[in-house]
Amino acid sequence: MKHLLSVLLLSTLASAASAQSNLCPDKNLNYWQAFPPGGESDISARHQQLVLKKKCPAIDTVVQYKAGGGGAILWSSANALPADGYNVYGINLPHVVLQPLEGQVQYKTEDLVPVFWYHYTPDALVVPEASPIRNFADFLKAAKAQPGKLNLGGSGLNSANHAAHERLNSTFGIKTTYVPFKGTGDMTMAVLGSHVDGAMTYTPFAINNKTKVRPIAVAMEARHPLMPDVPTFKELGVDWIDGAYRGIGVPKSTPPEARRRIAELWAAMNADPEMKELAAKSGFELVNVGPDAMDTFMKSRTKLYTDVGKQMGLGTK
Repeated sequence: MKHLLSVLLLSTLASAASAQSNLCPDKNLNYWQAFPPGGESDISARHQQLVLKKKCPAIDTVVQYKAGGGGAILWSSANALPADGYNVYGINLPHVVLQPLEGQVQYKTEDLVPVFWYHYTPDALVVPEASPIRNFADFLKAAKAQPGKLNLGGSGLNSANHAAHERLNSTFGIKTTYVPFKGTGDMTMAVLGSHVDGAMTYTPFAINNKTKVRPIAVAMEARHPLMPDVPTFKELGVDWIDGAYRGIGVPKSTPPEARRRIAELWAAMNADPEMKELAAKSGFELVNVGPDAMDTFMKSRTKLYTDVGKQMGLGTK
């Protein structure tokens, strides 16, 4: 019996190893980023690079950057990448809905092919640690005292940060000025050096700079365990639970079987205990939206962000 159990255990382990190995590409992956190094998209790509190396030690994930235009430079040329199953790119919501609505980019939302959405980062309002603004009440008082004077940095135009900034102004009846940067990495020095009064950013930025910035509100269902003293917008009286979704896209002519294989690989990474730990430490909220749920998810998010875009004045001319 003991021998039989050993055989069964070895067989199960071998099957699991074989299943994992079948997900692995047979050559290196090129992983294209739409934002510069140092921001949330880059941090998440580096997490995935680490976990993927453990799962597929025979190959490397080569992170490459084609930044600019709040992501539009890469997304406008995404379908020119080799459609071989070895080239994938980072894709973000609501960016890829809002940018085409403005009409200044060279792509449409439907030109892009997301195959897996792996996490979202909740919106967070932060100020530099040296700021006299100690809490959200102080922020509102300062904003109402001098409309338009407070400058809030963010990642990109017509991005999640931009949309959240407009939502902040309209919801609380204030006027602050949005200052767009190429990405969160580029924004960091401006916030830390108090060159802007604060930022409409994401929870990872607040967590990764916890001794240098002061988060004063987050768009989550409940307070973040790593920021237990920071109230949610819900606690401040606003039903605001949102942020930026990040996923993996492929060139449009990538074969269906290659798309599914990539989606399964990213799903396996999301299920990895190390990935869950890295995400929790950085403030990423893992989600799993693959091919079977993709159409429904994209239709609902596109409708939501199109409505947000109209409130921002996009697509109305």
